[in-house]
Amino acid sequence: MAEKTFKITSESGIHARPATVLVQAASKYNSDIQLEYNGKSVNLKSIMGVMSLGIGQGAEVKIVAEGSDEAEVIANLTEIMANEGLGE
Repeated sequence: MAEKTFKITSESGIHARPATVLVQAASKYNSDIQLEYNGKSVNLKSIMGVMSLGIGQGAEVKIVAEGSDEAEVIANLTEIMANEGLGE
């Protein structure tokens, strides 16, 4: 299992467009990928799940990947979070 915690820096949080980018990236992998926020955990491959969390600026979220390509998942999603200006 691989995991990484991010602090959301984007003023608008994780809204529809960045959520779609994250879901599309996660969907390319075989690993089970969860997004954890505020005591809730959703499948990062589900746009409805991600949107249901209502993640705003300043939030701390954790991405947890479990499977054959888990290290690659975390590395790629870390890059996307930085490139999209979502979090650090």
